[in-house]
Amino acid sequence: MEVKLGLRENWKQFSILVIVNAFVGGMVGIERSILPQIAADEFGMLVKTAILSFIVVFGITKAITNYYTGVLANRVGRKNLLIIGWIIALPIPFILMYAPNWNWIVFANVLLGINQGLTWSSTVVMKIDLVGEKNRGLAMGINESAGYLAVGGVAFLTGWIASEYGLRPYPFYLGVGFAILGLVASWFLVKDTIHHLKSEQTVSKIPLLSNVFWETTWKNPNLGSVAQAGLVNNLNDGMVWGLFPLLLATRGFSIEEIGIIVAVYPSVWGLGQLFTGKLADLFQKKLLLFWGMFLQAFALLVMLKATSFSHFVLLSVVLGLGTALVYPTFLAAVADYTHPTQRAKSIGVFRLWRDLGYAFGAVITGIIADTLGLLTSVGTIASLTLISALIILIRMNKSPKN
Repeated sequence: MEVKLGLRENWKQFSILVIVNAFVGGMVGIERSILPQIAADEFGMLVKTAILSFIVVFGITKAITNYYTGVLANRVGRKNLLIIGWIIALPIPFILMYAPNWNWIVFANVLLGINQGLTWSSTVVMKIDLVGEKNRGLAMGINESAGYLAVGGVAFLTGWIASEYGLRPYPFYLGVGFAILGLVASWFLVKDTIHHLKSEQTVSKIPLLSNVFWETTWKNPNLGSVAQAGLVNNLNDGMVWGLFPLLLATRGFSIEEIGIIVAVYPSVWGLGQLFTGKLADLFQKKLLLFWGMFLQAFALLVMLKATSFSHFVLLSVVLGLGTALVYPTFLAAVADYTHPTQRAKSIGVFRLWRDLGYAFGAVITGIIADTLGLLTSVGTIASLTLISALIILIRMNKSPKN
């Protein structure tokens, strides 16, 4: 069987995977803008650390699943892991609709973490397999764009539906459709990419890592810089997910206004990656990562003084742009520094640490918010994001390609 690498050569399979990843993002979007409000309004939860428990379990579960998806990708097959992830997704929206207490919401987020780890990781690795080295950044930009545009769009839709028809059950009907369509598309339309991987192995000149886990985690200055930035990026994203709606509520915004503001950030993040992904193929990845983390820190710091609807919308745009710069660049950089045979595992390790940031962010910001207030919590995360940007600037080298 003749195998050709490249975005143009594999556009049909690539397009199917983009659509599937949009469904993956939609599964997160169904709860993005309204779950903290459900915790407060329906279950009477006031303690921030308790409200953010769903993000903690989501982050830990997704992180661990990411790692094992990377480990098992070559052994079990990318497509098989993708299908398993969608089967696990099927009960999630029904649990969110009818959960009688908060423990059921937490359980739904355990399942969501497994679903996201299996499906998103599989689509990432499969797209990298298909395109080869030339357009890796563009491929990751398109992949992440599809996922996060879906997060933002669905976050807006659920916020609007909740304002018109109530917090439950109607907003979660969207999730039923995403789960069914994702499973059907993955089962009948997606093809495994193992032959593309084998084709790239024969020409790769990248040296093997002696220990994929530890070198990706920190020991390798380039991979380690990317891993810590990924963790801090999702740490601040976890804070925005869990506390941002509550912060906006204290400023007197309505549920519909909160839904719009909360949707702007992942929408800009998603749309921006259509352009920033290609930048990762053209420019030095170190500088893209530094400026992306710096913009995130800047936006979060200025939020401390923001008051009006327009202020928060503008800062959500800046935060989204910063995240758009780093997200596809993270994955393209990890792929640049790893041999094809180790790539899935290295990406799994990176995504392990990146998504543990959700859990760390929820715990840290929840504790600080309960003890010192919401604004102190936001300021702390902004400072950590700035430190992460400086680590990239000091420690990371140029990539082999640029």
